[in-house]
Amino acid sequence: MRRKKVVLQNVVLEKYAAEGQSLARVDGKVIFVENTIPGDEVDVLLKKNKKDWGEGVALQFHKYSDLRVKPFCQHFGVCGGCQWQMLPYAKQLEYKQQQVVDNLQRIARIQLPEIQPIIGAHETREYRNKMEYTFANKRYLLPGELNDASISGDENVAGFHARGFFDKVVPIVQCHLQSEPTNRLRNGIAEYAKEHGLTHYDIRQHHGFLRNLQVRLATTGELMVNLVVGYEDEALFPLLEWIKNGFPEITTLLYTINPKKNDSLYDLEPQVYTGKGFIIEKLEDYSFKISPKSFFQTNTRQGEKLYQVTREYAELDGSQVVYDLYCGTGSIGIFVSKQAKKIVGVEVIEDAIADAKENAALNELTDASFFAGDVIDIVDEAFFEAHGKPDVVITDPPRAGMHEKLVKKLLEIAAPTIVYVSCNPATQARDLALLDEKYVVTKVQPVDMFPHTLHIENVVQLKLR
Repeated sequence: MRRKKVVLQNVVLEKYAAEGQSLARVDGKVIFVENTIPGDEVDVLLKKNKKDWGEGVALQFHKYSDLRVKPFCQHFGVCGGCQWQMLPYAKQLEYKQQQVVDNLQRIARIQLPEIQPIIGAHETREYRNKMEYTFANKRYLLPGELNDASISGDENVAGFHARGFFDKVVPIVQCHLQSEPTNRLRNGIAEYAKEHGLTHYDIRQHHGFLRNLQVRLATTGELMVNLVVGYEDEALFPLLEWIKNGFPEITTLLYTINPKKNDSLYDLEPQVYTGKGFIIEKLEDYSFKISPKSFFQTNTRQGEKLYQVTREYAELDGSQVVYDLYCGTGSIGIFVSKQAKKIVGVEVIEDAIADAKENAALNELTDASFFAGDVIDIVDEAFFEAHGKPDVVITDPPRAGMHEKLVKKLLEIAAPTIVYVSCNPATQARDLALLDEKYVVTKVQPVDMFPHTLHIENVVQLKLR
């Protein structure tokens, strides 16, 4: 039996909750509503309706909050790339600060120092060094187009996946997240494909030529473009030649053949068409080689600030052995290396460790070692004997946080200082509660890496009790 739809009318959102939701109280029940901000008055369709709380979406806006400003992007609200353009940047920072405070207080429930004011971004547009676009043969239809029989979604488009739809893409005219030539390049390739009859990928049926476009633009001015296609075809090299001639600012141009049903590149080998196959990015005086499959902080300038906080919290004086866990391509360890006696990086992804070793050589580091494997397995007494026990541990896990076994391992190692860099304060708070057995949190610094989005980074210093 289908449940009856519950609609709450004229609900006034009172405060920001988290993850793009605001909350209201209706008859004693807390209601969370996505894609709203405090001050909005809406009718709410409940998707979850529990005894003490509910979760829903806004069906109709009766009044918009006085906090709202006009979004600067024509695609806002459709593509899903930015969720907060309708909020002044200062208000975005306030809500992100609140999110960190709420997570650490409500989830960790541990003794906390004063949380420092969030470090905002100087540049709030064109801040991304990496963008990935999708070519598809299904266009996302706007709500007003759904019942119009004259409008078809069967159309070749280039842009971003619509939020919540794996098989439909929003055609993007201008994205403000990366500097040019990113828009001219994406739109130019789409126009070339139209003129030359090149097919776009069908995500459901798994056929079509053009699949993805990866654009990486460094602050050094170097520009790497990787065109991903579904199969080898005689049309590929004329297209690559057209890109090379039309965009001379590209310093390295690659192509990747991807016949798989998913878009991941980890098990594919990009091929160099022109250039050296990688770009060099800089953080302060440190150079980093970025290849098509490398992970690197997506916002270079804010990444620099994040790493500066991390280095400050490590409190290095040249005598410490530093363990860099989840080290990726070694960027944090290398960034703090001048102030450390020795850097030891550990990462499960072997390709990332290969990049880390290259980056260490690029920066002429002699006291930096990187190892592929799981910290839980490889860091033992023999490892300590060979490389030294850590005086400082820096950990920068993915959004899921640290595995519980790794937390236990850190409690066993008992390094005097831990610096925990997180892209998800909720899972960070969970881990801090576990570390509380032996550690006290001494410093907390939120950093905004992604203006106009819900994402927030947070750096925490812990000291052994």
